[in-house]
Amino acid sequence: MAPMYDHPGEQAAQDPIRLLEIRDTPLSVDEVFRAVGDEAAGGTALFVGTVRNHDSGQDVGALGYSCHPSAQDEMRRVAEKVVAGFPVRALAAVHRVGELVVGDLAVVVAVSCPHRAEAFEACRKLIDDLKHEVPIWKHQQFSDGTEEWVGAC
Repeated sequence: MAPMYDHPGEQAAQDPIRLLEIRDTPLSVDEVFRAVGDEAAGGTALFVGTVRNHDSGQDVGALGYSCHPSAQDEMRRVAEKVVAGFPVRALAAVHRVGELVVGDLAVVVAVSCPHRAEAFEACRKLIDDLKHEVPIWKHQQFSDGTEEWVGAC
């Protein structure tokens, strides 16, 4: 049985996927936040992933992201799955590729929904699935000269 809504604003928007990109240029939190603005949304959740100076007990000296040519299509598939599972009014996700430094934004995702709980859950699902399902790889170079590739984000 289809869910019943108290108000039409609680139903998914006609085209809730507003921004989906993989870029080699700096990301903007403001751009992603603006992309998910919607008058019927009572809650907006935003997640920002930044490059940190350590991982697995080691100092990170340099970091780069690369992706498979199918990554954009996989990102859309993940977004469509989130839209199908939640009353999403608007959704946006951008991921950076190329060489980054500590403090750079690596990924920014946002979701707006009629209520805050749905927005939090949908945003969490979006970033978790993006991280696990989209073929984006992180190459970390540590200050001791060692390096590692980390699959999918």
